[in-house]
Amino acid sequence: MAKKSKIAKFHRQQQLIAQYAELRQELKAKGDYAALARLPKDSNPNRLRNRDRLDGRPRGYMRQFGMSRLNFRMYAHLGQIPGVRKASW
Repeated sequence: MAKKSKIAKFHRQQQLIAQYAELRQELKAKGDYAALARLPKDSNPNRLRNRDRLDGRPRGYMRQFGMSRLNFRMYAHLGQIPGVRKASW
């Protein structure tokens, strides 16, 4: 499990991205890069680090499922991820 402060930062960053998305898009269309630079740094979606939705783990993240490889493996073995089965050949 990730530190609670890192998870809280992730959620704050997501809110900032949503808050400034429209303004950022307008400024980019105008080409006003000076105004873009004055926006909060964390409002840039490129700075967002994907984290596991269940425990906040930042590494081994699988976009398709929104979880880390460890949780994916555990829930796949339990049969709790629809459409996922253990491979055998």
